[in-house]
Amino acid sequence: MSKLSLTLAMLIVFFATTLGSALVFLFKNEIKERTQTLFLGFASGIMIAASVWSLIIPAIEQSEHLGKLSFIPASVGFLLGGLFLIIIDHTVPHIHKNGEEEGPRSTLKKTTRLFLAVTIHNVPEGLAVGFALGAAASLNPTVSFYSALGLAIGIAIQNFPEGAAVSLPMRSGMSRTKAFLYGSFSGAVEPVAALIGFMLANHIALLQPYLLSFSAGAMIFVVAEDLIPDSKLEEHPHAGAVSTMLGFVVMMILDVALG
Repeated sequence: MSKLSLTLAMLIVFFATTLGSALVFLFKNEIKERTQTLFLGFASGIMIAASVWSLIIPAIEQSEHLGKLSFIPASVGFLLGGLFLIIIDHTVPHIHKNGEEEGPRSTLKKTTRLFLAVTIHNVPEGLAVGFALGAAASLNPTVSFYSALGLAIGIAIQNFPEGAAVSLPMRSGMSRTKAFLYGSFSGAVEPVAALIGFMLANHIALLQPYLLSFSAGAMIFVVAEDLIPDSKLEEHPHAGAVSTMLGFVVMMILDVALG
């Protein structure tokens, strides 16, 4: 059952990114700014809710034996997740949608660096799915298979606009097919990360609270550094805020209903 659930979760998250990347065949230009705000706001809400309901709360529940100190594993893992992405940001050359370059100097093409930016930030999403499934497979009562599957579905929903966010900007400098492949392959890191996360959480039960909160911290870092700034909430405050709240509610419903 655990192998089947892992395979299903990996296919769900990867297929969603691929489907979003396919929008390059339907649009001549990038998605309108207001629509982009709705997409990114919704994705932010999903990732925030997933971090809280599917990762941090189970991490704290797994540490109940520590009594009033049960917050320590979740806190440590959460901060390490953010630190992990800071290190990656400073070691891998990439460029954000707003044109901001990070990492060491590089002669890589702009499209390649944009691709790397999205790929880097897909890692914690894949890890989150793998950690949750690994905890469920080890028969941990605080993390059920259906809750982990709900997490995978939630991340898949936000992967759809993420795939489009890679392929559409690349359309101006290459063919639609090549732009589609870039967008699709940006999500290929998620199944790999999910497999690594599954093996770690399934075989090292003691680390599960740290691993779950680690991926939560990394995802919140992505939301704060990229998704919210790129959504341009200052220009479309109501649209961005409402879509963020809707994304949060959708992910919360998935976790509670399936958990």
